[in-house]
Amino acid sequence: MNTLLGATGWLAASAALAAPLTSPDGHLSADIRITPTQTLEYSIQRDGRPVILPSRLGLQLEGADLANGLSLAATSPLTAVRDDYELATAKKRRIGYRANEQIYTVRNAKGQAMDLAFRLSNDGAAFRYVVRGPGPHRFVAESTSFRFDAGAKAWLQPMSVAQTGFANTNPSYEEHYQREIAAGTPAPSNAGWVFPALFRSGDTWVALTETNMDGSWHASRLQAGAEGGVYKLGVPMAPEVFPGGGLLAESRGTLTSPWRVIAVGSLATLVESTLGTDLAAPAIPFDAALVKPGHASWSWALLKDDATVFDVQKKFIDYAVDMHWDYTLVDADWDRRIGYEKMGELARYAASKNIGLLAWYNSSGAWNKTEMSPKSKLLTHEQRVAEFARLAKMGVKGVKIDFFGGDGRSMIQYYVDILNDAAAAGLLVNFHGATLPRGWSRTYPNLMTTEAIRGLEFTTFDQKDEDAVPPHAAMLPFTRNLFDPMDFTPMVFGDIPKIRRVTRNGFELAESVLFLSGIQHFAETPEGMATAPAYIKDFLRELPRSWDETRFIDGYPGRHAVIARKSGNAWYVAGFNAGNADITLDLDLGFLNGREGQLMTDGAGERSFTQAAVRGGRQRVTIKARGGFAAVFK
Repeated sequence: MNTLLGATGWLAASAALAAPLTSPDGHLSADIRITPTQTLEYSIQRDGRPVILPSRLGLQLEGADLANGLSLAATSPLTAVRDDYELATAKKRRIGYRANEQIYTVRNAKGQAMDLAFRLSNDGAAFRYVVRGPGPHRFVAESTSFRFDAGAKAWLQPMSVAQTGFANTNPSYEEHYQREIAAGTPAPSNAGWVFPALFRSGDTWVALTETNMDGSWHASRLQAGAEGGVYKLGVPMAPEVFPGGGLLAESRGTLTSPWRVIAVGSLATLVESTLGTDLAAPAIPFDAALVKPGHASWSWALLKDDATVFDVQKKFIDYAVDMHWDYTLVDADWDRRIGYEKMGELARYAASKNIGLLAWYNSSGAWNKTEMSPKSKLLTHEQRVAEFARLAKMGVKGVKIDFFGGDGRSMIQYYVDILNDAAAAGLLVNFHGATLPRGWSRTYPNLMTTEAIRGLEFTTFDQKDEDAVPPHAAMLPFTRNLFDPMDFTPMVFGDIPKIRRVTRNGFELAESVLFLSGIQHFAETPEGMATAPAYIKDFLRELPRSWDETRFIDGYPGRHAVIARKSGNAWYVAGFNAGNADITLDLDLGFLNGREGQLMTDGAGERSFTQAAVRGGRQRVTIKARGGFAAVFK
């Protein structure tokens, strides 16, 4: 029998919960209970049908087993969570999060306690662990798992093995996805699978990720083995640390895990969900006038290192002016090829044209073999303060920081420290060779974007990566770019040096709307852009920098995607087809209320465009093989 625990209002319970937790709309429910073997377990249902089958919860810390021999000590009253915030780098600007939360306190035989905070919103579930009291609390292992039924399918990106790849720079979340594999299929290596991880069980889609990384916890992944469809959380490999730093979670006071996020619903629900930022910490103080999403010219994508010289970068500033873009990114080795003094001159020239200059940095010290510079200038707080102040005085608006060392706690702390120090200097940030940002774009408004994807640059190195682009790109609105901004660096209309481009121009154009990035770095050069019709250049000149609303129209992971995004009074609808045959889709554009627009799509040739008038309502649209379209309704 439940009884009140003094003035706290909490209910004591000896075994299990009396009723499941439900989402505000009642479609999702979760059961949290202590099993007969004294472990902590949860399950999730959608409209009464199982989605996540009974799965383990719990932590093991040094000197405290909070996964076994547990009893339920207390259950809090149901709390309605309301959170409203704005985000300039996401799928919508004004976001409202609504959820129901309960907190379950469990104890082990020693009387050591842990709180499990569990929330259900209309688009999914989230939970985290809190271990209170004086520390130190040191992480040993985690029992968290996600169990799927035998018929479930998965779309997963393998985690790369630490200290492999170019100059020992892995892991950087830059592998190709395995698509529609049987749940439980082992990962290619012991490194496991990255977040977000996508699953389908019956007619329900599930995306797993985590958010709210404050530097006290390592970044997790799914373990390589998932026998019986049971996916367990895994930890980083031993080398994934800042030199001299710790690998796993630790706290001298209260230890709080990141939120583990389980988005649940239709494919539309997932694509329109904002759970990955809803559960991130609110924004740190940062001058709102400096939060300027935008579009950037960038020479390195196609021209590589030899173009990082003063005259070429000045040309790319003029290119940004012509395209009405906002930034120009100067890439690696600018300190040696251009120099700080001339870089300041470039920044002043750019500012005179209302263009912001962005500068590349190598994050690494000794953890990889990279030589590109500026290198080892950001390793300490004192170095960062001095370097960032120097950049700000030069007029540089932001930094692209590359070649991080993995997901250990100390490396996550390094990211957080960079973001804080850059914010103090008024600088925008783009992380490359990096981890999944896990909601950081909400907490740090100066974080514009992060790579963490096998982006366009890989297609310039090897034909096999270019050949894989269509299905790879068609994964991204459903996985990597689901919650966090992504610097894929899209869009080439001309040729890629020494590579045969397999996508049509419409596919490339569609990426400019389908891919979300606070600063979208376009790969095309002035010469390639000159081949595009005037109406395409005008489209890219007027393309919004951020979005007010997003609607999923049609799609299937790895095959095709059609998404609508609203900015002000204008709607942009874009789609691409990853297949080797044309597809015809019946699209419901009724939300446009018959509004007239312009459709830009592939012409007869793979490097041509055509345009036509289009009207909102039911529309039958044919997308060519490896092609795409973009439409504007104003």
